[in-house]
Amino acid sequence: MPSKLKKKSASWKEAVDKRINIIVILFLTAAAIIVSRLFFIQVINSRDYEVLAKDQLENLSFVVSQEKPRGRIFFQEKNGNLITAADQKHGFFLAINPASLDKPEEAFFALAQIAKIDKDDFLKRAGKKEDPFEVVAHRLDESQAKKIKELGLKGINVYPEDWRFYPADNLASHVLGFVGFNGDKLTGQYGIENYYEDALSGQQMKSTGNIFLENIIDVLSKRIAGSESSGRDVVLTIEPSVQSFLEDKLEKLQEKWSAKSSGAIIIEPKTGKILALAKKPDFNPNSYGEASDLSIFVNPLIENIFEMGSVFKPLTVAAGLDAGKISEETEYVDQGYLIFNQKRMENYDGKGRGKVNMQEVLNQSLNTGAVFAMQQLGKSVFLDYLKAYGLNARTGVDLPNEVKGNIRNLESGREIEYATASFGQGIAVSPLELSVALASLANGGYIKKPFLVEKIIEKGGKDKIIKPETLKNVISQSSSERITRMLVKTVDEALLEGTLKLKNYTVAAKTGTAQIPDREEGGYYQDRFFHAFFGYAPAFDSRFLVLLYLEEPQGVRYASHSLGPDFMDTIKFLLNYYEVSPDR
Repeated sequence: MPSKLKKKSASWKEAVDKRINIIVILFLTAAAIIVSRLFFIQVINSRDYEVLAKDQLENLSFVVSQEKPRGRIFFQEKNGNLITAADQKHGFFLAINPASLDKPEEAFFALAQIAKIDKDDFLKRAGKKEDPFEVVAHRLDESQAKKIKELGLKGINVYPEDWRFYPADNLASHVLGFVGFNGDKLTGQYGIENYYEDALSGQQMKSTGNIFLENIIDVLSKRIAGSESSGRDVVLTIEPSVQSFLEDKLEKLQEKWSAKSSGAIIIEPKTGKILALAKKPDFNPNSYGEASDLSIFVNPLIENIFEMGSVFKPLTVAAGLDAGKISEETEYVDQGYLIFNQKRMENYDGKGRGKVNMQEVLNQSLNTGAVFAMQQLGKSVFLDYLKAYGLNARTGVDLPNEVKGNIRNLESGREIEYATASFGQGIAVSPLELSVALASLANGGYIKKPFLVEKIIEKGGKDKIIKPETLKNVISQSSSERITRMLVKTVDEALLEGTLKLKNYTVAAKTGTAQIPDREEGGYYQDRFFHAFFGYAPAFDSRFLVLLYLEEPQGVRYASHSLGPDFMDTIKFLLNYYEVSPDR
C-alpha cells in the first residue's frame, strides 16, 4: 500500500477514534448528570419537592405557588450545631368569590367553626360582588383546608401558601428582620432577611472577587443539582445560648432602671465575629404587622449614633501611648476643670485631684486627663487616630442601613471640640462602630471587619465561607498591651473599689456616663444620661469583647452602678460557657 494511502487510513482511524471518544464522554457526562440530578432531587432538594407535593395533596383545587422556596437562616451553637432561626411553613389560605357566594352569613358561620375569621371583615369582603377574589384567612393547616373543601360551598376555596416562620419568636429579631410585602411581592425587610435577600430568595448573588473559575464550577453544579429552584441557606455567627443570655440580661436591666432603651454587642476581637447583638425593646417577626410604631424595627446598634462618653477615653490614651506622647506615668495637674472659648468643662464631680498620672485618668475617669492626652498628641494627629479607628466610616457589617459616625465638628479646628471629643462628648458614633474600634485595643491593634454570616450554603455547589478580614492596623502590639494593662488595673483597683475584680481572670474594662444632647434648645440635658460599659477578657488573650448601654436610665447616676455588676455577670457567663482556662 502506498505511503500516502497508509497515512490517510491512519488519519481516518484517528478521526473515528476521536469521535467515538467524544460520544463516550458525552454519554458518560449525560449519565452523570442524570444520576446527579436524581441524587439532588431525592436527597439534597427533597425539601423543595415535599413542598410541591403538599401543595397538591388530597386533590384540592390548588393554584401552586411559583415562588422559590426561601432559604433558611440558622443560629450556630458553640459546637457547630445548627439551630433554625428562620424557616418556611407550608399551609393554605382561604379565599372567596363574592359574585358566586349565595348566603354570606351562613357561609361565615360554617367557616368560623373551622378557622378563625373576623365576621365584619368577611361580610365586608363578601359584599364586593364585582371582585372575583377576596382573601379572608391565612395560615390554615392541612386539616382545616380539608374540612373547608369538604363543605362544598360554592364560591369558597383554599390555596397553598408559604410563610416565614421564626421558631424562637423575639430572639435576635433585630439581627434577623422579617419577610414582608414590598408592593405585591414578599421580600426581606430589615436585618439579615433584607441584606441577604438575593441569597435567601435564590437570586444570583453579586460577585465580590476574582472567582472566575469558581463561578464556572458553581454554574455547572447548579445546573446538575437544580439548586436555582430554591433559596440558599444562611448560617449566622450568632450563638443562641449567648444571645438568649444577653437578651434576658437587657430585659432585666431595662426594667430595673426604667430605661428608654438598652442594647448590647458581644464580639470576638480577634476575628470580628459577632456572637450576640441585641436591643430592647424588640419585636416578634412572626407578628410584625401588629407593631404600632415602625421605629421598633430599627436597629440602633447599627443605624443610630450616640455620644458614648468615657468608654471613649481608652482610645484617646491608647493613641497617646502609641504616638509616644505620653506614658502610663506621665503626670499633669488636675484642677477639676478647664476653660475653652469662655466655656467651663469639668470632671464628672467638678473636683480636682492635683498632680495625677495617666493611670489615674482611667481609674477615676478624669475628663481633664483625656484632654491633656489629646493636647500632647496635637489636634491633627488626634484626628488622624480617630479616623484610623474608623469612627467616621461604616464598619461594613452585613446588615442594612448602617450609618457612620459623625465627627464633622472637628473640622472647625476649635480647641473645645477636640477637648470634648477626647472624652466621648460632642462626637457621635454607633455602638458597633465603637465596639470595632475598642476591639483594636484587645487584639494587638487591628481593625477587624465585623460579620454576622459565616456561611452561605449552595445546594450542589460550593458553599461560600466568610472569613475574618483585617481592615487596617491602628496601634502597635506594644501599645495594645500597655493600654490593656492599664484597663486591667482600673478593674482590679478602681472599678467600684475593686469589688468586681475576678480572682482567676484578667478583665480590661471602662465605664461611660454621657450627657444627652438637647436637639431643640441646644446644649445638654442636666437630668438625662447615656450609660455605657465595655470590656474584654481574658485581657491579654481576649476571646470576647462586651459592650452594654442604657439610654436614659432612671434612679442611678453612673454607669458603674447601673451596668457594672451585669457586665461582669456576662463576662463570667462567657468564660464558663466557652470553658476558657483561667489566666491568673
